[in-house]
Amino acid sequence: MSTILKDVVKGIIRSVVNVSGKTQIGRYLHSQIAGTAMEQMTEVMHNGLKLKFSTPNALCRFRAESLSTKEPETLEWIDAIPDGSILWDIGANVGLYSVYAAKKRNCRVWAFEPSVFNLELLARNIFLNGLTDQICIVPLALSDHLGANKLHMTSKEWGGALSTFGQDFGFDGHKLKETFKFQTVGLSMVDAVEKLGLPKPDYIKMDVDGIEHLILKSGGVVLRDLKGIIVEINDDFTEQADGCRKVLTEAGLTLSQKRHSEMFDNSNTFGHTYNQIWIRS
Repeated sequence: MSTILKDVVKGIIRSVVNVSGKTQIGRYLHSQIAGTAMEQMTEVMHNGLKLKFSTPNALCRFRAESLSTKEPETLEWIDAIPDGSILWDIGANVGLYSVYAAKKRNCRVWAFEPSVFNLELLARNIFLNGLTDQICIVPLALSDHLGANKLHMTSKEWGGALSTFGQDFGFDGHKLKETFKFQTVGLSMVDAVEKLGLPKPDYIKMDVDGIEHLILKSGGVVLRDLKGIIVEINDDFTEQADGCRKVLTEAGLTLSQKRHSEMFDNSNTFGHTYNQIWIRS
């Protein structure tokens, strides 16, 4: 469906909702529709494993249905994690990889996700897969220091991404096209260990759309004993790329490979964005 047609359909729906929302029966129908949408579920199979995800909209359905193809390198990286490892999923979104790691590799997962639009879905997906004892949600942003700041968001859609905490740039280093923001608390990885009492991770998956280098800069003791990390980096965003390389190299990690799915090879937006896999030799 073309962007123009989508906008027309959205406009029509918005008009209908605005009119019907002025009546009691209309408001009741809206609440029922919203509730029913959140109860929609998609089952997917990957590597012989059945997973269930809450899919109230097209974006969440796409995320679930493209689990095997969107980031195969991330799934392969998770497959190689030793059983029972501690994983920090930084930028967990709706929890696809948290769920997979907990179910496939019996990981104890700490899922960092500050978006108010994604937190309910993250919780639902953990519950749907019977993983409430293995995955702990940390509804805070990771940053380079402890303190309140704004989460700047490009979307209010369930399952949305491309947000940034405490900065005005996005994954490509360019100014973020903000549609929503709210104030929340951010903290460093060291703060998460020393002030919240979280266990230090054996492995980290990080995808926060632009501030990876700032988070890693304050990694301290968390990075010192880290066994491995997969981090999404845009090669064209040199401050991010150089900053991450410097910190991870100084922490004693070595770049093993960088990959992305074939679906991004010819992408004008994400063609130079890769998941970098760093290991401790």
